[in-house]
Amino acid sequence: MVVEPKVKGFICTTAHPAGCEESVRRQIAYCKEKGTVEGPKKVLVIGASTGYGLASRIAVTYGYGADTIGVSFEKEATGKRTATAGWYNTAAFEKMAAQDGHYVKSFNGDGFSKEMKEQVIETIRSDWGQTDMVVYSMAAPRRTLADGTTVSSVLKTVGEAFTNKTINLKNNEITEVTVPVATDEEVQNTVKVMGGEDWEDWIRALADAGVLADNAVTLAYSYIGPVVTHPIYKDGSIGQAKKHLYNTSVKLTEEFADRGLKAYISVNKALVTQSSAAIPIVPLYISLVYQVMKKEGLHEGCIEQMYRLFTDKLPKKEVDEAGQFRLDDWELKDSVQNQIAAVWDKVTTENIKEYGDIDGFWEDFYQMFGFRYDNVDYSADVEI
Repeated sequence: MVVEPKVKGFICTTAHPAGCEESVRRQIAYCKEKGTVEGPKKVLVIGASTGYGLASRIAVTYGYGADTIGVSFEKEATGKRTATAGWYNTAAFEKMAAQDGHYVKSFNGDGFSKEMKEQVIETIRSDWGQTDMVVYSMAAPRRTLADGTTVSSVLKTVGEAFTNKTINLKNNEITEVTVPVATDEEVQNTVKVMGGEDWEDWIRALADAGVLADNAVTLAYSYIGPVVTHPIYKDGSIGQAKKHLYNTSVKLTEEFADRGLKAYISVNKALVTQSSAAIPIVPLYISLVYQVMKKEGLHEGCIEQMYRLFTDKLPKKEVDEAGQFRLDDWELKDSVQNQIAAVWDKVTTENIKEYGDIDGFWEDFYQMFGFRYDNVDYSADVEI
């Protein structure tokens, strides 16, 4: 069938298999061109099908020559409904990595569940013996707990409501949005979904089963961002979850010190992902930061960020005073942020293309789902 993009708000409900394959091919080509360094060789990536998780899997495969196991929760095609982008990404990565001689195995299901942890542990035990790196890149809207209850995360403020500019993704209009205050229960639930609890569960399960190697490394991903986004992100409900994630990294390193485990947070740059597109105010900020960073020659996508993390920052143990890797170092340069601050109050619907890279935002958005690649024939029939 001919597959076209169908966008509803901040999500695309279709994905193009050939376009997703092209996305993966380009990310692999980037890493192949850069070359390999010494690093972990048996890497588990939890949340491996899109964005930073997929880029992590590609970066360690082609940056370290690592074998990988990936865990994700994606939907396959049914009838005339395409599979999710993550499904096609994973299929494309498996095919290309296997062609290049790499071990690659993927699990599709609920990464929060005990059953998934057991399946992965058994595979590590039988195929590898142990894993020496665990990347935790889960970004889910909800989580079913061990007792069967389901909790959901929210994108709200803490303390007081916040009003600021945003971009309406339906029509590219600059409007104002007021982000409401989260209740205590909503904050707690957001921490349950997006915090470090499940990351800790994975590490404990792997260690208890004897499949976590001594001196292993584990990483989880976070975002801090500039002052303009702090009320909705850093200081909001999701920020409380990210604080819990950081505290978990400290806790894991301390509690597994006898095993030599090092647990890190990597604070990454603002990029168009399925998560960031949903956050009020952030898409407008991203379009402005894209404009400035591309002009300054500092712009990176997911694969450039993850390759730099795994082949430069991690080997050098280049961390900030809190022990975190800072992949947002170029984004938060004064020279970048001062330019954004200078235009924030000026930007309107009429001049967004002057001050912001809204076209770049939409190109990244569509390419997440396999669309708008110049060498893919979107008029052709494809097998979904």
